Amino acid sequence: MLKPTPVKLDKKTKNLIARLQAGDIAIIHHQDLDEIAAKSLVLKKVSAVINCAESISGRYPNSGPSILLNNNIPLFELVEGELFNCLKDGDEITIEEDNLFFKHENLATLKILNKESITYLLKDAEKNLKVELEKFLDNTLTYAVKEKGLILEDLPIPSTNILIQGKHVLIVVRGKNYKEDLHTIISYINEEKPILVGVDGGGDALLEFGLIPDIVIGDMDSISDHCLKKAKEIIVHAYPDGTAPGLERVQQLGLSAKVFSALGTSEDVAMLFAYEKGAELIVAVGTHTHMIDFLEKGRKGMSSTILVRMKIGTKLVDAKGVSQLYCNDVEFRHILWLGMASIIPIAVIAGMSQPLKYLVRLLHMRLRLYLGF
Repeated sequence: MLKPTPVKLDKKTKNLIARLQAGDIAIIHHQDLDEIAAKSLVLKKVSAVINCAESISGRYPNSGPSILLNNNIPLFELVEGELFNCLKDGDEITIEEDNLFFKHENLATLKILNKESITYLLKDAEKNLKVELEKFLDNTLTYAVKEKGLILEDLPIPSTNILIQGKHVLIVVRGKNYKEDLHTIISYINEEKPILVGVDGGGDALLEFGLIPDIVIGDMDSISDHCLKKAKEIIVHAYPDGTAPGLERVQQLGLSAKVFSALGTSEDVAMLFAYEKGAELIVAVGTHTHMIDFLEKGRKGMSSTILVRMKIGTKLVDAKGVSQLYCNDVEFRHILWLGMASIIPIAVIAGMSQPLKYLVRLLHMRLRLYLGF
């Protein structure tokens, strides 16, 4: 049973995250709850999550539900009832067994996802991976033919006041393990001082590390107002026909922006921009690189990503997962070995230095006298 607890709800989980407070119950509508969304809910310290969609539909093995379970956050699914039309932010609900009550009225029937049910659903999803992979490949190849102009034609690249020619460019996407990867390469950032490009919420990721984005690129649907105001330049990713839904938001903040019309994802556009502006090296963090990544983003293929990476070639260094290659934790045994190793040169110097020999003898004599030997 969950005692009366305030709820916050939104059909877009990324919009809800910003409004959540510790202890809230998050009501979402998120089919195939992904890792990024689940980790964001964990960081907000919600007391429970109610999903009005299938948390694991069986299309592919998504890790979001397991992340909530491992962090002791109950995950319920709606079985019967309507929540989005009956509740608003701040309303307090009670959950008793499989029932949700609001103002003593039984508003909905729920089911809780436990370890056994999640394991069972994920096993079924694993069996479907081959089918999903075939669909993904077919979609990718079909759209690669349609989108080949992305790398073959001259795109209307917007101008910039920031000198990119001959410099390193760091492109940050708020994807899987972006925090760990950024932490791992922070010394590179401090030493090389690359041009910092945030892709939508990647701009906020840079701010988390005390870094001001030189440029933010995207459709502006997951970046904060604070970041937009901090960024030195804003480039809105528009559809090929020039329609730029994110431009209005930027203008409402009294900010100016340039428009980049192109096919593909915003991270593809960011890489193309850096490449066309003459970047010596492009380092990418948190980007989407495989089928599960793209399915979690709601995309059925990755044609534009393959095309862009083919064009950029060796100029691109993908730092995704680099944190898993290096362990920065210093253990006590490391310190002990370092201390023992430092004794060796000291002993050698002491053995070669006549004054140090006299000092050691003097200390030895004083110790013997003190102990009465």
